[in-house]
Amino acid sequence: MKFFPIMASKVTSWFKKKGKAVSQVKTDYAYHHSSCVCAKQQTAVRSAEDGTEEYQRVSTNVGKGLTVIQEELHRMRMATKAQVESKEMMYKKVNPLETPKMPDFLVALRPHTVWEKTPVKLFCTVEGNPRPVVKWYKGGAPVDPLSAPGKYKIENKYGVHSLIISRCAVSDTAEYSAVASNPHGTATSKATVTVKRAAGTGESCQLNLVPHLTEIHASKLEVSLLDRFSVSFGTEGSCISLVCSMVVVPDLPNLLKPSALAEMSVGGGSARLTLPQLAKDDEGLYTLRIFTKDGTAEHSAYLFVSDAAAPVSGAPGAPLSVKAYDINSDYVLVAWKPPNTVNEAAISGYFVDSRESGSDAWVQCNDAPVKICKYPVHGLKVGNSYHFRVRAVNSSGISRPSRKSDKVTALDAAESERLQGTDEVIKIEGRYDILIHDDDLEAYRSPRVRGFQIVHRAELDAASPRGRVPLSYVIEKCIAGTGAWQRINTAVKLHSPRYPVFDLQDGQKYQFRVFSVNLYGCSEASFSSEPVQRQDEDGVPSAPGQVVATRNSKSSVFVQWESPKHLKNLMGYYIDGRIVGSKEFVVHALIPGESYTFRVQAVNVFGLTTPSSASGISMLSCDGSSMTLVWKSPKHCGGSKVNAYYIDKRNADTLVWKEVNVAAVDSLTEGVFYEFKVQAANMAGVGVPSAPSSPMKCEAWTMEQPGPAYDLSFSEVRGQSLVVLWKAPVYIGASAVSGYLVEMAKKGSSEFVTLNEEAVSHRYLQVSSLQEGETYVFRVRSVNANGVGKPSQLSEPVCAKALPGTQEIVASVDEETGDVFLSLEACEISETSKFVWSKNYKAIGDCPRVAISNKGRTSKLTFSNPDKDDLGRYSVVVTDTDGVSSSHTLTEDALNTMLELSYAIRHPIVPLKHGLDYEILEKGHVRFWLQAAKLSPSVSYRVIVNDKEVKSGEGIKISHDVATGVIQMTVDHFTRANEGTYVVQIHDGKAKNQSSLVLVGDVFKTALKEAEFQRKEHIRKQGAHFSEYLSFSVTEDCTVLLACKVANVKKETSFHWYKEDDEIVPETAPNVLSGACALAIPLFSRKDQGVYKAVLGDDRGKDSSSFDISGQVFDDIINALAQKAGASASELVLQCTPEGIRLQCYMNYYTEEMKTSWKHKDSKIASSEKMRIGGTAEMAWMQICDPSDKEKGKYSIEISDGVQTHARTFDLSGQAYTDAYEEYLRLKSAAFAEKNRGRVVGGLPDVVTIMEEKSLSLTCTVWGEPTPEVSWFKNEQEVASNEHTRVTFEGGKFASLVINKVTPDDSGKYSINVRNKYGGEFVEITVSVYRQGEKIPEPKLGQPKTTAATPVPPKSPAPPSKTPTPTPKSQTPASMKSPTPASTPASTPIPKSPTPSRGVKSPTPANTPASTPIPKSPTPTPSRGVKSPTPPRFMKSPTPPRK
Repeated sequence: MKFFPIMASKVTSWFKKKGKAVSQVKTDYAYHHSSCVCAKQQTAVRSAEDGTEEYQRVSTNVGKGLTVIQEELHRMRMATKAQVESKEMMYKKVNPLETPKMPDFLVALRPHTVWEKTPVKLFCTVEGNPRPVVKWYKGGAPVDPLSAPGKYKIENKYGVHSLIISRCAVSDTAEYSAVASNPHGTATSKATVTVKRAAGTGESCQLNLVPHLTEIHASKLEVSLLDRFSVSFGTEGSCISLVCSMVVVPDLPNLLKPSALAEMSVGGGSARLTLPQLAKDDEGLYTLRIFTKDGTAEHSAYLFVSDAAAPVSGAPGAPLSVKAYDINSDYVLVAWKPPNTVNEAAISGYFVDSRESGSDAWVQCNDAPVKICKYPVHGLKVGNSYHFRVRAVNSSGISRPSRKSDKVTALDAAESERLQGTDEVIKIEGRYDILIHDDDLEAYRSPRVRGFQIVHRAELDAASPRGRVPLSYVIEKCIAGTGAWQRINTAVKLHSPRYPVFDLQDGQKYQFRVFSVNLYGCSEASFSSEPVQRQDEDGVPSAPGQVVATRNSKSSVFVQWESPKHLKNLMGYYIDGRIVGSKEFVVHALIPGESYTFRVQAVNVFGLTTPSSASGISMLSCDGSSMTLVWKSPKHCGGSKVNAYYIDKRNADTLVWKEVNVAAVDSLTEGVFYEFKVQAANMAGVGVPSAPSSPMKCEAWTMEQPGPAYDLSFSEVRGQSLVVLWKAPVYIGASAVSGYLVEMAKKGSSEFVTLNEEAVSHRYLQVSSLQEGETYVFRVRSVNANGVGKPSQLSEPVCAKALPGTQEIVASVDEETGDVFLSLEACEISETSKFVWSKNYKAIGDCPRVAISNKGRTSKLTFSNPDKDDLGRYSVVVTDTDGVSSSHTLTEDALNTMLELSYAIRHPIVPLKHGLDYEILEKGHVRFWLQAAKLSPSVSYRVIVNDKEVKSGEGIKISHDVATGVIQMTVDHFTRANEGTYVVQIHDGKAKNQSSLVLVGDVFKTALKEAEFQRKEHIRKQGAHFSEYLSFSVTEDCTVLLACKVANVKKETSFHWYKEDDEIVPETAPNVLSGACALAIPLFSRKDQGVYKAVLGDDRGKDSSSFDISGQVFDDIINALAQKAGASASELVLQCTPEGIRLQCYMNYYTEEMKTSWKHKDSKIASSEKMRIGGTAEMAWMQICDPSDKEKGKYSIEISDGVQTHARTFDLSGQAYTDAYEEYLRLKSAAFAEKNRGRVVGGLPDVVTIMEEKSLSLTCTVWGEPTPEVSWFKNEQEVASNEHTRVTFEGGKFASLVINKVTPDDSGKYSINVRNKYGGEFVEITVSVYRQGEKIPEPKLGQPKTTAATPVPPKSPAPPSKTPTPTPKSQTPASMKSPTPASTPASTPIPKSPTPSRGVKSPTPANTPASTPIPKSPTPTPSRGVKSPTPPRFMKSPTPPRK
């Protein structure tokens, strides 16, 4: 790090250097922009080196230039003023009467990007009446010129309002707005000012050791340096001071100001530099230089900074020199140098942290460690300033963070170039050039992109012209030659003309193009870039050359070395030192008198690792003075190819090793035993040496048999097999080697088994029948005509076990190109692994017949033109792994199969998912379509109808969709003219196909009919219509509903129901506005069959829906009713009747159309005289007439709804049958008595009104078995037959009462009592007699009465049903046991009065003795305690509760 003074007088300067070699190294991270910096700035930079004269010359030139510019600006202002005044005068002439107008910006603010410390002027022109007042704002806050005197200047000249910001700072980057207002409104114009810092500003010294000018000229100073600072050592985080005492005449005042990283002071006889917070970046050579009258006085010394203690033991040191390059508005490229690693584990990556300026919160930028020393940080906010730091990561932990970078502001550097660029030059009076930018000549418009170049990132020329509004870019890529463009920055809004591109495939060439986008649209695409292929970054640099260390002082040495042959973006060097014999390297604190050796490691962004040790040194031949040696390569190459081996030898009886460095070791002494060791080297350096070999005697080989084979290796190790490979012996004996024998033994055993009886001529052998998990060793013997030679050195033990996840080579054909290939996906791989392919175990080099490509874990071998010459066994080995390998034998049959598939791919057809077909759309349109499995954007096709090509036009629309692969043609008016053959021909790249559809005859008629129907449907739906036609449903209470839905109705829309053209008027009028109408059909049965119709209409037309309830529809409704009824069915209930025993099943609804069956003992019952089957609307019943013991057993009813059967059962046996049978007998007897009792059949009126002196005849017909007795009563007194009143009873059938010449005394209540042994009936007649001339009296009705013998119903009868049960005409409920009241004993005499309350006799005839008992009922009376045959649950309501 260096500090350069810019001064004209005496200056005290501090310098920091890394050394000459370091300063000359260029980094590939330096961001080089061809910034358009004016000549004045370049001159100012050079003046820093030329001194006072250059400074004064520049000042004079600048002063003259400013004077010229001011004069020109004044002339331009006057011209502008005159032009504005002329326009105002013209406006006033045209508009003599000015009208009020709100503010309006004629010229709006435009954005500016300027350099730091330069002025910027924002201006706008606004009109309005009255004249608006303009106020300026920065970031929403008012701009106050008084708050920073000299900073801001606000002007208003000739209608042009301007804001001038002098000497802009980065903090002036903001959005500025001008707000114009008058009484009629407000208008606002906004623009962004971006202030940039020139590249390289302050970079000459990281410590910012900036000295200031003094008033004392250097030619007057006399300086003598006394105590000088020496080589210093510090630790990260500590504080150190470098002090130099001196004598200065005259004395200097302290004019040096401290910075954030260093404090400097001079005066009082000393110069002091204090570093309060040391970091590794501060390490270097520091120089104090003072300009004097005799020249310069200076002193230099080195400052060493050691790593501070790591947060975790074994963690690496902190990275160095964190800088931000390629600063853009979208991202910043952060680069750094890696720390030195001595005894720590290798660095596995780095974390980058960012922090906004002014904030203390660090944010980690990358989720996973980045392995190289640079990283693009995205997500920065435009105009914000940031610091960055880096932390190194290894297997032990994370290092301390590096020193934070300098503050950088996220701005687009290309913006300033655009602002400084000129597209139009106007010369004024031949003296000055006025530069006008593109944007000044443009209106608001869409931009266009000129072009771009590809470096390690996409970098393009800025859009020109670009318009005034903010601009962003869209980048697309495609594989060269495919034309399939894909957007790259999908999630990133790109504002700068550069962008890093990642995730490019190895071996693929790409093209790029760019669109510019602003508020008003997107530009056309730029020209595509030339095809470019990703190039891997160079690996580690080669090792530095010879290192020479010379003593410098008592405590220091001077180390020199040669540069590496291969720099590969060299960043610098790390120097390590150690005490001779020690293994730990230290950087400083050398001890006087000690001897040291040094090593130097080259480092770049990829790190460094040396190879592991070689092994298995053996002798292949010896001629008595030289030996040929062989050894096994290192297992790990260390990240780069092993490019050298170093061989050391020694006599077996000595300890001194000598370097040989050749595989054929010569100059040996015959008969002497030698030992050897080998070291492998790569670009990173020399690895650790191998173990010494066993002693080998230098003795010439003269045997006739061949020497040993060597370099035994294994491939394709599996559970039961492996392949052994070896190399031919160097010593062949007396004749050529004709074959090889392979021997095997289990590890630890000396019993070798020869695996091949006959020697194999090739140098590999597949061994099978191994025991999985067993470990084996192998050796090989070479055979020639003279016999079997020496065995090879034993192989490494190998375990017969496949690696986890091992996969085999796959032979296949590329689905896109049709190439035949072999591929292997490795189960494991390292960063340095390579895929090595072989044919018949001979490595495949640059062979034109095949091409090898690798991607990630997968390697592919592709045949260019496969034929029989390519048959054989192919194998692949993955280096730097634990033996990942596989093989595949390519046979002729397999090759022929793949060639056929390859031909099909290279001469493809467009695969179709669905052939050409048609469908009828709404409005009667017909869509012809087919679907391909895949279509590209460049697909072309033709539609041919009846041998004529059809194109989109009136009534026909043809289109396709690449995403779905659908090609379609829509015909709006499908008529008979469209009958014929339809063909679609497709051409997509190389692939072709076609599909046809024959639409003639019945198929066409069907399509035409459907199209016409859909057309009519569309017309129908324009008015009120049925959105859902009539359908039926069944409610829980078994009501059938005919329902429909209507649409597009209005208040005036009418709705009517019809059955067989007869209108049905429901109780509730349909409400069409609800969107649904329904017609309820209760108690559905066969009588409800017929065609139902719903009619909907208004002034727009009518629509109707019909529903035919017959056939299958009727059956479906019955099944739906059966389903509801069966689900609601109660358990079977027993009911006795005079005719027999009845089983009843109550349900929500029952009709005889339901599929109902009764069963007795699982046998179906048919309706007969014995077994009667019937039902009512609420129940189904089955009656056993005149039951007997045969009818005992289990009864069930089954109700089927077409899907399931609902069953209910009743066990009629045992006590249940006995009780039921007794009840049946009782009811039968009661019914007989009721049937045969005495009664009045008819003939008597209720009221009789008769005139005096007329004759009255009351005659009626009576019936009873046996013949009943008849008695007449008047006012409850029995009437005796006489001349006035005559009583007759003729034929046991006709009874009459005749009164001759009635008088008023004959008025009264007459009654007749008809009775036999089973009971009787009492009937009353009211008789009124009036005289002639009197008003006829109002009749008073009498009430018929029954005798006491008529049974009275009990208080708890069987539950009444809505529909009466069909029983005999008896007033006795079926549940009564006796027609005689239980309270009337049989021996009780019958009273004479018919009115029981008065205690008179019964209306039974008088000749019946009172002691005559009433005949007993055939059913026992309740006093006998006989139970009812009906189960107790019958006393509950037989109708189950409604659901």
